[in-house]
Amino acid sequence: MASLKKLTIALAGNPNSGKTTTFNNITGTRQKVGNWPGVTVEKKEGHVRFGDYDLTVVDLPGTYSLTTFSIEEIVARNFILENKPDVVVDIIDSSNLERSLYLATQLRELDTQVLFVLNMADLAKDKGIVIDADMLSSLLEVPVIFTVGNRNEGTPDLLKNIISVAESGKGPPAERRVRYSQDIEKSIAVVRNLLQEHAGEGFPYNPRWTAIKLIEADEVVTQLVSKELGLNAAPILDETTRQRNKISNLFDDEPEILMTEQRYGFIAGIVREVVKRSSIKRVDVSRNIDLVLTNRVLGFPIFFFFIWAMFQLTFTLGAYPQTWIERGVELTSMGMTQILPSGLIQDLIVNGIIAGVGSVLIFLPNILILFFCIALFEDTGYMARAAFLMDKVMHLVGLHGKSFIPMLMGFGCNVPAIMAARTLENEKDRILTILINPFMSCSARLPVYVLLAGAFFAEKAGTVIFSIYLLGIVLAIVMGRIFRNTLLKGSVAPFVMELPPYRVPMAKSLMIHMWDRSKLFLKKMGGVILVGSIIIWALSTFPQNETLVRQHEIEKRQVQTTFAVRKPNASQQAINVRMMEQDKALAALDRKYLAMAKEESYLGGIGKFFAPVFAPIGIDWKGGVALFTGFVAKEIVISTMGVLHVTRDDSKKGLAEALKQSGMTPLSAFSMMAFILLYVPCLATVSAIRQETNSWKWTAFSIGYSTTLAWVVAFVIFQGGHLLGLG
Repeated sequence: MASLKKLTIALAGNPNSGKTTTFNNITGTRQKVGNWPGVTVEKKEGHVRFGDYDLTVVDLPGTYSLTTFSIEEIVARNFILENKPDVVVDIIDSSNLERSLYLATQLRELDTQVLFVLNMADLAKDKGIVIDADMLSSLLEVPVIFTVGNRNEGTPDLLKNIISVAESGKGPPAERRVRYSQDIEKSIAVVRNLLQEHAGEGFPYNPRWTAIKLIEADEVVTQLVSKELGLNAAPILDETTRQRNKISNLFDDEPEILMTEQRYGFIAGIVREVVKRSSIKRVDVSRNIDLVLTNRVLGFPIFFFFIWAMFQLTFTLGAYPQTWIERGVELTSMGMTQILPSGLIQDLIVNGIIAGVGSVLIFLPNILILFFCIALFEDTGYMARAAFLMDKVMHLVGLHGKSFIPMLMGFGCNVPAIMAARTLENEKDRILTILINPFMSCSARLPVYVLLAGAFFAEKAGTVIFSIYLLGIVLAIVMGRIFRNTLLKGSVAPFVMELPPYRVPMAKSLMIHMWDRSKLFLKKMGGVILVGSIIIWALSTFPQNETLVRQHEIEKRQVQTTFAVRKPNASQQAINVRMMEQDKALAALDRKYLAMAKEESYLGGIGKFFAPVFAPIGIDWKGGVALFTGFVAKEIVISTMGVLHVTRDDSKKGLAEALKQSGMTPLSAFSMMAFILLYVPCLATVSAIRQETNSWKWTAFSIGYSTTLAWVVAFVIFQGGHLLGLG
């Protein structure tokens, strides 16, 4: 059997052009998702066999051009230039042809084979737009086909044309590229000729395209030329500066602006030739829906209802499978307890590995539902409306409306919220959103708030919890403003409020989006939680005090001996009561032993060592240990406090009473709640920050500044409260 011929296909196109839908139609579930090397932009790659060909399909980031204004544009252009795919497929929104053709003309200027796909042909038809594909193909000398991505119409024809273009043997046509004004063309020719003279045949990029980019002051291309040619680059760059000045003096404007205008003039001429509009007046459904959904009065209530419904669905519907998984984890723990002999191995597997991995696995249903809802918002076109509505609010933080979606998700779980920040085009916006996102109080912190507020504030517990959430929002705005004016100041990529038409989402596309993101969540966080849980288990288990162990065994035997003595002729009921009392006494001994063992463990030593740090904010060494273990997962704070404070039973009521008796006051409880809100997020979130920023520096900064801020705020609350006589 002959081996399959391998081809690499790149899918390019504007955002909301149906590019990812086309990618899903071609590849199905045969995809792998990651990040492009060195950046946090999502990379999608899929494989499909078509006839005798093995196609590797790469979904490039959605862009409006191939300049170097955003990371997405740089990634898309670099892939085409460096990897040289066999065919670049430009997915064009048929209903917005003029806008889409700007990217198309830039692709035509590159030295690559191009195929144009007029997608969303049904929407164009509904708007009364008729496109002469043959004329467009003739004018640009590029093959053009129609598809309807959300109905999977035209995919086989697309694959056939990809093979045909790849195997045509023709080089990219030189004609019908954008022709600029005579003066600009002369400058391009001067720089191109000089480039060819100094670079020779080995220069890896198209000389005309390189000359255009140099005249447009493209920083990346300028650096590439300097790197490739070394000292020979100097005369080329000097000549480029002279030509730029010449053009600026002639037209009293920057060359890049003039060339952009002339590209649009070229596009306008093509559109006049190939587009005909029907005289029938069409009803613009999307526009009519937007009159309601983006209305200044109605838009916000409707938006908040949708968000409320999303979280209701996420945590209400997700509670059922969550309970099943929780039960499954419990049964696994019980089973391993029965199978494995008592000892360190059993303790490691049950209380370390199963408990640690189980704590992540339990949240999978919520993550699946949340990502399904987000995919639904994205695929229908409503997500862009949410960004449009919240744009002015987010300007208070120094961000734009698109950052609101990751911030909102943070109230559910900071991990997917931080992962969602990758949808932001500008790197500084992404980092700023990631830095302040953990202040959005995730659901894992809520049980701690409920415990402390219920124990110390009774009827006012709801108001106290609300104030903690409000504190997080206010500090996110304050810190966002500070970072925007200091660490992350500078030019910010403008945000275009594009409102794509509403579409009926494809079930297949929704499922692929949901599973891809959830799979990433499990893959990235599962291993980290596993390692972290083992470390916490080891720190809380060792060193083991043999004297304490022997004393515990002696006391247990004493209890068993005491309860073994029974009255003659005792009834079965009395025997049962006696056995229950024995079990309670043994359980109390176990809790006492566990508390003492934890106090003498490495974890207890850490807590006592840092006790002076926590004392000024009203937290004792036991609370300090709970905060340390909360680094793995915030839910562990409660279980740690339960062990260290030695409650009489496992209920929250018992722990609440123990906390009251420990010397904790309402003021110190509120201080601790504020600290838990603000200090270093859980291990999974830290891992997500590292993954999405691709930087240990920003990860360390996030940990350091949030924990420092937590201590300062808790100090102000505790010491300020004492000065006001609230202690």
